[in-house]
Amino acid sequence: MTRYSIDPDRRELIATWGTGAGDLATRVAPLPTGPGIAVLLDLARALAQLSEAAWLTYTHPASAAASMEPNSEGWRREEERKHFAEVADAIAKPNLPSGGSMVVSYSPLIESANRIGRALHELDDSALTEAVLAETATELTAVENAELGDLTGRTKQAVLLSREDASPVQVAAADRLLKQDPFGPAALCSDLDPTAAAVAAAAHWLAAAADVTADASGHAPVHIVREADNIEALPHETPTLVLGLIEDGATPYEAVTGLVRHALHITDGLLPDPDALREQLDDLEETLAEYSDDEADLDNITLRLTPLDPKRPARDLLEDLLTGIHGCRLLHSEYDDLDHEDDTNAEDWTDEQAEQHQRRSRERFARLVREAAAAHRDRLI
Repeated sequence: MTRYSIDPDRRELIATWGTGAGDLATRVAPLPTGPGIAVLLDLARALAQLSEAAWLTYTHPASAAASMEPNSEGWRREEERKHFAEVADAIAKPNLPSGGSMVVSYSPLIESANRIGRALHELDDSALTEAVLAETATELTAVENAELGDLTGRTKQAVLLSREDASPVQVAAADRLLKQDPFGPAALCSDLDPTAAAVAAAAHWLAAAADVTADASGHAPVHIVREADNIEALPHETPTLVLGLIEDGATPYEAVTGLVRHALHITDGLLPDPDALREQLDDLEETLAEYSDDEADLDNITLRLTPLDPKRPARDLLEDLLTGIHGCRLLHSEYDDLDHEDDTNAEDWTDEQAEQHQRRSRERFARLVREAAAAHRDRLI
């Protein structure tokens, strides 16, 4: 979301937003010299609240809800998204106190717009009002562009957000990047929506990498990353979970969006899967029963409600899955025939020979993964 600040010395309203590679800022408008700082801060806070409400319609789209029936969560999300068209009117003609009371909207988006309008009404500066209307239009357009998969300009802030759905445009873009570099180029994390990148790139290409490594090692694909953890410490739990979901018939889209949605619900203070929690509690009870009263250290026994970081679930998932691809290569290199084609004992290699060997091994693995990904392209959708 975009943050808004007041520069009290220069009397300026400033907007800032993240891009994945750092934050950007722009001056929205000069501020009138007469009013105190409090009303100016009210305006900045209301603008930030509007941005948060607008981006919530992007991270929690109606398309990701279980039902669109009247008064359901999906219906509520769809109605909130429709309010984009009413924001400008709410700012220009806000609900004002009358007779000791004031109309308050049920819509967080529209109520934020009303708060902006009331602050502007108190400031009574036509140039500032015009600038704020232009700024809110820019922010709403950024959300609309993100929905279309266009993450340029102001919309770049979407790369920092976790979305319950994945844009086909972003999925295709991520797939193209991984085709160029199956290990995950930097642009995958800096330029693309992380949920879409995890769907196309990480989950699909991780599955391909696991298949290639399974052929070389004889281990089942779902166990590959866990086996690689014996070579190098890896966050193997999440990649193994995703590989298991795909093995059970889930598509990369279903596996990734399901995990992200679950984590976002927990972030929102919801309990999305009571049955799964009951199973976790049963397992925890068994764990506690293994300790005697003298040995139990409850501080070291915890229960994770989600395998992902609830503050950044999509990016956390993407990073873990890319690490999983790296783990596949580690295990593949242990079994690949390329490792045994040199007559020279590896212990006698020069640094240059070792580097050449690593490069050939990496290139061979990348080629095999590209072939496997192409052969199973149908599972990407």
